[in-house]
Amino acid sequence: MEDGRRAHAALVGWACMTLCFVSCAAAFSQGASLSACSDMMPRHLRVQLHSSNNNYVTLHTNMSFFFPGDRVPVTVRSTRDYMGFMLQARKVSNNEIAGTFIFLPPGSKLLTCFEDGDTVTHSDKSLKRNLSFVWKAPDQPIGDIKFFISIVQSYFVYWAKIESAVVAQGGQN
Repeated sequence: MEDGRRAHAALVGWACMTLCFVSCAAAFSQGASLSACSDMMPRHLRVQLHSSNNNYVTLHTNMSFFFPGDRVPVTVRSTRDYMGFMLQARKVSNNEIAGTFIFLPPGSKLLTCFEDGDTVTHSDKSLKRNLSFVWKAPDQPIGDIKFFISIVQSYFVYWAKIESAVVAQGGQN
């Protein structure tokens, strides 16, 4: 009888662990978790961080400056497919998330980290390569910004906080 209880307990434990793993994997397949808002790090199990200097992704905009309320195109280019991402604009002065995204490509969705639409993430796990977005600067001055993206190539491999060049706020004294 004792062996039967152990076998049952082991089976229940395995089932719970499998359910947890499947539910965690399913949750991240539809976008980044809110827990990743501040550091942009995936919350996967046993993920392997790669150096942001050694990646295959470029993040840029064709604008070197912006004014309050401007719309800024942002392009992500990659030489390899990836499944997930998280994209934000941050103030250079204090690293706070700023602005909102107003145009998104298919396979992505808005995420509210601190304000509505301040972050974009993937909405499915389809393979992605080149994506275009439009970011809207706040109507009040915020100073210079940089765009940051974290890329998840697979459930176990990612690059965190790949950054764009500085986009200067025009008209500053």
